[in-house]
Amino acid sequence: MLALGLTGLCYGTSWSTPREVFAVLSGAEPSVVIWDWRMPRVLAGLVFGAALGVSGALFQNLTRNPMGSPDVIGLDAGAYTGALVAITVLSGTSAQLAFGSVLGGLVVAATIYLLAFDRGFSGLRLVVIGIAVNAMVTALNSWIVLRADLEVAIAAVGWSAGSLNGVGWDDLGIPFTVIAVLLAVMATRSHAMHQASLGDAVAVTTGVRLDRLRLLMVLVGVGCTATVTAVAGPIAFIALAAPQIGRRLGAAAGVPLLPAALTGAVLLQGADLIAQMLLAPVALPVGVVSTAIGGCYLIWLLTKEVGRA
Repeated sequence: MLALGLTGLCYGTSWSTPREVFAVLSGAEPSVVIWDWRMPRVLAGLVFGAALGVSGALFQNLTRNPMGSPDVIGLDAGAYTGALVAITVLSGTSAQLAFGSVLGGLVVAATIYLLAFDRGFSGLRLVVIGIAVNAMVTALNSWIVLRADLEVAIAAVGWSAGSLNGVGWDDLGIPFTVIAVLLAVMATRSHAMHQASLGDAVAVTTGVRLDRLRLLMVLVGVGCTATVTAVAGPIAFIALAAPQIGRRLGAAAGVPLLPAALTGAVLLQGADLIAQMLLAPVALPVGVVSTAIGGCYLIWLLTKEVGRA
């Protein structure tokens, strides 16, 4: 994370040396390029990547399935729907985007949960229904874009790729605060979450209230995903890959939150650097790179699951 962050602060249309970066960070030398342009982007990659990693870990623990991430089961698409409504129907302010994203994600999450709950909770059923809902919501999003004015449609399609281009300090204050609160709340319940991952019977005997815990996990997961979507658009596959990679690096039995957060931060920072370098000086949306990386990971994961079956 530190190496990628330093590289992100150095890299741009003109290369800055590490000495210049440290001088700016220490306050010895002012630099609009490093402090006002590059620093918000680096911090956004760090915090948003961690938020997506935790969101993926929450839903993979909830469903007990490595496929159970927000982008696969439709929560990203739902948050994007809420943001599209804010852009096309309302004026599309930052507050409207944030509220619309959270509301859209919660509506889709509630729909999936209600459809999946049949004489008890089933993680596999939730994933399958989530994939179907994701397809329907994605079709709805396409219809909204096609019905919008040309200028609005172009902006919405560009934003839908997921991008950290143009992120500034003014865009990060509220999202960082919301994500910090959500992660702090979930950190206090991480032990109960790991108890629940051992099985419902074990969790109940150790005093875990499963219904409340699952509701909290859904709210925190949707909140993290929707907050990132409101600022940067839907960034795919970070939430899918980070928890499983972090679990393997940490040699953990379940899907722990901290390795998922750290891995998500590294993946998003790395993907954003690649997006900036591939067609330099044109910076690609980070979602293009994360989708390509995530697609390879998804093929490997599906191959492994089929082989195990």
